[in-house]
Amino acid sequence: MAMPRHCYTVTKFQNSKSKALEMQCNTPTYEESSCEKQVWKGKPEKLETQEKPENSELTFAGGQSSECVSLRFTAFVVICCCASFNYARDLKTDQLTGEYAVLRSKRTIVEDEALAREYLSAHNDKSSEMCYKTNVAEWRFASDITDENEQLKLEQSLVAARFEKEAWKNITSFNWKPFTDPDLKRKFKLLSVLGPSALPEGKLTQYRKTIDAMEKIYSTAKICSFTNPGDCGINLDPEITEKMSKSRNFDELKHVWQQWHEQSGGKMRDHYEKFVELSNEAARMNNFSDTGAYWLRNYESDTFKEDIEGLWQTIRPFYLQLHAYVRAKLRAHYGEDKVPKNQPIPAHLLGNMWGQTWGNIDDLVTPYPGKTSIDVTPEMLKQGYTPKKMFEMSEEFFTSMGLLPTPPEFWSGSIIEKLVGKEMVCHASAWDFCNGKDFRIKQCTKVTMEDFIVVHHEMGHIQYFLQYKNLPLVYREGANSGFHEAVGDSLALSVQTTKHLKEIGLLDKSTPQDQEATINYLLATALEKIAFFPFAYIMDKWRWDVFDGSVKSTDYNGHWWKLREKYQGIRSPVTRSENDFDPGAKYHIAANVEYIRYFVSFVIQFQFYKSLCMTAGQYDPHNPSQPLHECDFYKNKEAGAKLGAMLAMGASRPWPEAMRAVTGQDRMDASAFREYFKPLEVWLIAKNKELGEPVGWDSDQ
Repeated sequence: MAMPRHCYTVTKFQNSKSKALEMQCNTPTYEESSCEKQVWKGKPEKLETQEKPENSELTFAGGQSSECVSLRFTAFVVICCCASFNYARDLKTDQLTGEYAVLRSKRTIVEDEALAREYLSAHNDKSSEMCYKTNVAEWRFASDITDENEQLKLEQSLVAARFEKEAWKNITSFNWKPFTDPDLKRKFKLLSVLGPSALPEGKLTQYRKTIDAMEKIYSTAKICSFTNPGDCGINLDPEITEKMSKSRNFDELKHVWQQWHEQSGGKMRDHYEKFVELSNEAARMNNFSDTGAYWLRNYESDTFKEDIEGLWQTIRPFYLQLHAYVRAKLRAHYGEDKVPKNQPIPAHLLGNMWGQTWGNIDDLVTPYPGKTSIDVTPEMLKQGYTPKKMFEMSEEFFTSMGLLPTPPEFWSGSIIEKLVGKEMVCHASAWDFCNGKDFRIKQCTKVTMEDFIVVHHEMGHIQYFLQYKNLPLVYREGANSGFHEAVGDSLALSVQTTKHLKEIGLLDKSTPQDQEATINYLLATALEKIAFFPFAYIMDKWRWDVFDGSVKSTDYNGHWWKLREKYQGIRSPVTRSENDFDPGAKYHIAANVEYIRYFVSFVIQFQFYKSLCMTAGQYDPHNPSQPLHECDFYKNKEAGAKLGAMLAMGASRPWPEAMRAVTGQDRMDASAFREYFKPLEVWLIAKNKELGEPVGWDSDQ
């Protein structure tokens, strides 16, 4: 609709002698209008380049009504009655028209780019401040789940959404596509996608509340004890997680598995249906076909799904061999009636609630039990390790390579043990508070080797934050989401080697590393790494199918188990129906966290690792005495410099360029992964033939 002819004009140039922007207005001093926020008072007759008047106030956050459009550029803001601005309600096509557009058309690209740089400079400060406030509200809720904190989080998210929407209108008012400065053009390209904030405020509130409700269900879910049915206060962390990892009672594991799925995912199905509807609407308002397409923009590739399928096909033969071996070992323990040949493995027997990693059943599947285990948990406990010491050891690994230490705010602000007497989200996470100094981790850490590796993973995120903290906020991201996940894991591959564990005193230096010990080590690593690939794939493959409409809500659970059987070779231990919602039993579904990043991470971390090992002189593909799986680049400054240079790029360049900076390659490649595990793959093929174990499964029985 055409805008009313109220008139007020504001410009702000910070320390700038920019060319005068002239506009004629003849309306008296602005006092009141239908706008929800006001700007400073004044009576400009002819607007020239000028400094902001003393004691004036300029508000950049605020509402938007159908009666008033506030075109609030942080570097300059121009709103004038003399032009009639068309307010396009469709956010996808909301562009400035009228006299301002005419002025813009008269400016050269160079002038437009100069103006755009000024805008982005001030916008960066405002958006960083808003990011900080939003993360503080998110942190309070995640670390203390109360109704009050939930409401505060929602309120702040709506404030942030209004800010983002107004910033988006400013960004898209620039004709940025013809810009000749590639860096400026990239910033505008990234900022021109608004995300869920494109939704009208009422629907955005519904969207936020839906996700909050699912996350709250997940984080507060409790189950009843198998041995004491009256005890119904058992939490996921640590009790349920420990039971799934340590119990070898078939029926108890089935009880715990079923109860968790009922008390978490089973209670959020309706919420998820509503979420899909709202999320897809937001994606379409951002010019994407659905939420899946919106997520994949981060990878800047038109063939990304095909690339992931190709990577999976490269890894799949190895996975089938591992699956067959593990199934044979589980059958030997539980019996053929519970783990039949040629069939998918019951999902509750793999040491993990979701069957995503299998390392917790190492005791059942270790090829050579007489050899010293690389699980150094007992030694950590013996030496009096604490969660804080685990984090200090991790930081020392990073700094030994010449990488950056964590600031004092990290140690004072992080939560590294579960808070007593509070409900909190225990899922480990790293946080960047957008001010260049406040970085935190929230983790309910246990003194185990498994958590020691998780600590390095999370500290990898922190190192990434530290390295790119001086970039503009729009670039303070990983080159793609998988890069952020891969950093800590690539270092953890070095940390978990017997060479490194001996170096830091967690493994006896006299422990031999013969062929049998090597197979034990590689199998233990494969249970965490190779077993994870199909799960990481189907987490988002299922959501892609849901988002694009290929799968209707009437088949949510059926499709979930179809994919789990097809790709993982895993089957539910109890009969499932559409009354269940088993995807929601996983945090990342409930909290709406894209997951294919982990698949990408598990590929590229081996590319990073191989390259850093060669830089450190710890791996030579032509020297059998220096195998890849024994490389430890601890204390190697040259490897650290190469990694740090890539991390400092943030998202300022397309990810293939960041990949090239570390590996010399510009694509994802699973060959380093296969190279690392080659001795184990050869052993598994021979062992499965020896056991007479069929490879693969029949999903129809």
